[in-house]
Amino acid sequence: MSKKMNVESFNLDHTKVDAPYVRMAGKVEGENGDTIYKYDLRFKQPNKAHMTMPALHSLEHMLAEFSRNHHSRVVDISPMGCQTGFYLSLINDDSIDEVMSLLEKTLEDILQADEVPACNEYQCGWAASHSLEGAKEMAREMLAEKDSWPVIFKDEEAS
Repeated sequence: MSKKMNVESFNLDHTKVDAPYVRMAGKVEGENGDTIYKYDLRFKQPNKAHMTMPALHSLEHMLAEFSRNHHSRVVDISPMGCQTGFYLSLINDDSIDEVMSLLEKTLEDILQADEVPACNEYQCGWAASHSLEGAKEMAREMLAEKDSWPVIFKDEEAS
Protein backbone atom coordinates (compact mmCIF):
# COMPACT_ATOMS: atom_id res chain seq x y z
CA MET A 1 0.00 0.00 0.00
CA SER A 2 1.57 3.24 -1.05
CA LYS A 3 -1.28 5.73 -0.68
CA LYS A 4 -2.92 6.39 2.69
CA MET A 5 -6.68 5.96 2.40
CA ASN A 6 -9.42 7.91 4.20
CA VAL A 7 -11.00 4.76 5.68
CA GLU A 8 -8.99 3.30 8.57
CA SER A 9 -9.66 -0.33 7.67
CA PHE A 10 -8.40 0.26 4.12
CA ASN A 11 -5.01 1.05 5.68
CA LEU A 12 -5.00 -2.14 7.77
CA ASP A 13 -2.94 -4.98 6.31
CA HIS A 14 -5.58 -7.71 6.31
CA THR A 15 -2.91 -10.34 5.52
CA LYS A 16 -1.22 -9.70 8.88
CA VAL A 17 -4.20 -9.80 11.26
CA ASP A 18 -5.06 -12.95 13.21
CA ALA A 19 -8.81 -13.29 13.81
CA PRO A 20 -10.69 -13.49 16.00
CA TYR A 21 -9.69 -10.28 17.76
CA VAL A 22 -11.00 -7.05 19.24
CA ARG A 23 -9.21 -3.78 18.52
CA MET A 24 -9.84 -0.07 18.68
CA ALA A 25 -10.11 1.02 15.07
CA GLY A 26 -10.43 4.74 15.52
CA LYS A 27 -11.93 7.70 17.26
CA VAL A 28 -13.70 10.87 16.26
CA GLU A 29 -13.83 13.87 18.57
CA GLY A 30 -16.97 15.97 18.47
CA GLU A 31 -17.13 19.73 18.65
CA ASN A 32 -18.76 19.61 22.10
CA GLY A 33 -16.21 17.34 23.79
CA ASP A 34 -17.70 13.90 23.15
CA THR A 35 -15.60 11.21 21.52
CA ILE A 36 -16.90 8.28 19.47
CA TYR A 37 -14.65 5.21 19.65
CA LYS A 38 -14.94 2.57 16.92
CA TYR A 39 -13.96 -1.02 17.68
CA ASP A 40 -13.26 -3.80 15.19
CA LEU A 41 -14.88 -7.03 16.42
CA ARG A 42 -13.33 -9.49 13.99
CA PHE A 43 -14.99 -12.93 14.01
CA LYS A 44 -13.41 -14.47 10.89
CA GLN A 45 -9.99 -14.39 9.26
CA PRO A 46 -10.08 -11.93 6.35
CA ASN A 47 -9.94 -13.52 2.91
CA LYS A 48 -9.98 -17.01 4.44
CA ALA A 49 -13.45 -17.31 6.00
CA HIS A 50 -16.68 -15.35 6.35
CA MET A 51 -20.07 -15.56 8.04
CA THR A 52 -23.09 -16.56 5.99
CA MET A 53 -25.58 -13.73 5.53
CA PRO A 54 -28.43 -15.30 7.56
CA ALA A 55 -26.08 -15.95 10.52
CA LEU A 56 -24.47 -12.51 10.23
CA HIS A 57 -27.88 -10.82 9.95
CA SER A 58 -29.21 -12.56 13.06
CA LEU A 59 -25.98 -11.90 14.93
CA GLU A 60 -26.29 -8.21 14.01
CA HIS A 61 -29.83 -8.04 15.45
CA MET A 62 -28.78 -9.85 18.61
CA LEU A 63 -25.56 -7.89 19.18
CA ALA A 64 -27.42 -4.61 18.63
CA GLU A 65 -30.25 -5.50 21.01
CA PHE A 66 -28.45 -7.42 23.75
CA SER A 67 -25.31 -5.26 23.99
CA ARG A 68 -27.41 -2.36 25.22
CA ASN A 69 -28.41 -4.46 28.26
CA HIS A 70 -24.77 -4.36 29.39
CA HIS A 71 -23.52 -0.93 28.35
CA SER A 72 -25.23 2.46 28.22
CA ARG A 73 -22.86 4.05 25.69
CA VAL A 74 -23.42 1.85 22.65
CA VAL A 75 -24.00 4.08 19.64
CA ASP A 76 -24.11 1.41 16.93
CA ILE A 77 -23.07 -2.09 15.91
CA SER A 78 -22.67 -2.53 12.17
CA PRO A 79 -21.70 -5.57 10.11
CA MET A 80 -18.68 -5.40 7.85
CA GLY A 81 -19.52 -5.82 4.19
CA CYS A 82 -16.81 -8.47 3.91
CA GLN A 83 -18.82 -10.56 6.38
CA THR A 84 -15.85 -11.11 8.71
CA GLY A 85 -16.96 -9.03 11.68
CA PHE A 86 -18.67 -5.97 13.10
CA TYR A 87 -17.88 -2.40 14.05
CA LEU A 88 -18.96 -1.33 17.52
CA SER A 89 -19.20 2.41 18.20
CA LEU A 90 -19.25 3.74 21.76
CA ILE A 91 -19.50 7.30 22.98
CA ASN A 92 -16.91 8.42 25.54
CA ASP A 93 -15.58 4.94 26.31
CA ASP A 94 -12.07 3.96 25.27
CA SER A 95 -11.70 0.91 27.54
CA ILE A 96 -10.82 -2.13 25.46
CA ASP A 97 -11.31 -4.28 28.58
CA GLU A 98 -14.90 -3.04 28.91
CA VAL A 99 -15.48 -3.74 25.23
CA MET A 100 -14.25 -7.32 25.61
CA SER A 101 -16.43 -7.79 28.70
CA LEU A 102 -19.41 -6.33 26.83
CA LEU A 103 -18.80 -8.66 23.90
CA GLU A 104 -18.46 -11.71 26.15
CA LYS A 105 -21.70 -10.97 28.05
CA THR A 106 -23.57 -10.25 24.82
CA LEU A 107 -22.37 -13.46 23.15
CA GLU A 108 -23.44 -15.42 26.25
CA ASP A 109 -26.89 -13.82 25.94
CA ILE A 110 -27.03 -14.95 22.31
CA LEU A 111 -26.37 -18.55 23.36
CA GLN A 112 -29.37 -18.35 25.70
CA ALA A 113 -31.73 -16.73 23.20
CA ASP A 114 -34.84 -18.50 21.93
CA GLU A 115 -35.42 -16.12 19.04
CA VAL A 116 -33.83 -13.37 16.99
CA PRO A 117 -35.12 -9.95 18.12
CA ALA A 118 -37.08 -7.97 15.53
CA CYS A 119 -37.09 -10.88 13.08
CA ASN A 120 -40.33 -9.97 11.33
CA GLU A 121 -41.44 -7.94 8.32
CA TYR A 122 -42.57 -5.02 10.46
CA GLN A 123 -39.16 -4.49 12.16
CA CYS A 124 -36.69 -5.89 9.62
CA GLY A 125 -35.99 -5.12 5.98
CA TRP A 126 -35.20 -8.74 5.05
CA ALA A 127 -36.91 -10.85 7.71
CA ALA A 128 -36.63 -14.05 5.65
CA SER A 129 -32.83 -13.98 5.91
CA HIS A 130 -32.08 -15.05 9.50
CA SER A 131 -30.54 -18.00 11.29
CA LEU A 132 -30.75 -18.26 15.08
CA GLU A 133 -28.62 -21.41 15.03
CA GLY A 134 -26.08 -19.76 12.72
CA ALA A 135 -25.80 -16.78 15.07
CA LYS A 136 -25.37 -19.11 18.04
CA GLU A 137 -22.62 -21.00 16.21
CA MET A 138 -20.76 -17.73 15.50
CA ALA A 139 -21.16 -16.75 19.19
CA ARG A 140 -19.84 -20.16 20.34
CA GLU A 141 -16.85 -19.94 18.01
CA MET A 142 -15.99 -16.40 19.12
CA LEU A 143 -16.33 -17.23 22.83
CA ALA A 144 -14.13 -20.31 22.43
CA GLU A 145 -11.32 -18.00 21.26
CA LYS A 146 -11.85 -15.34 23.96
CA ASP A 147 -8.24 -15.57 25.19
CA SER A 148 -6.95 -14.58 21.75
CA TRP A 149 -9.13 -11.45 21.37
CA PRO A 150 -6.31 -9.06 22.44
CA VAL A 151 -3.95 -10.54 19.81
CA ILE A 152 -4.46 -8.64 16.59
CA PHE A 153 -1.44 -9.50 14.46
CA LYS A 154 0.14 -12.86 13.64
CA ASP A 155 3.20 -13.67 15.75
CA GLU A 156 2.06 -11.22 18.46
CA GLU A 157 2.09 -12.54 22.05
CA ALA A 158 -1.16 -12.67 24.02
CA SER A 159 -1.08 -10.24 26.93
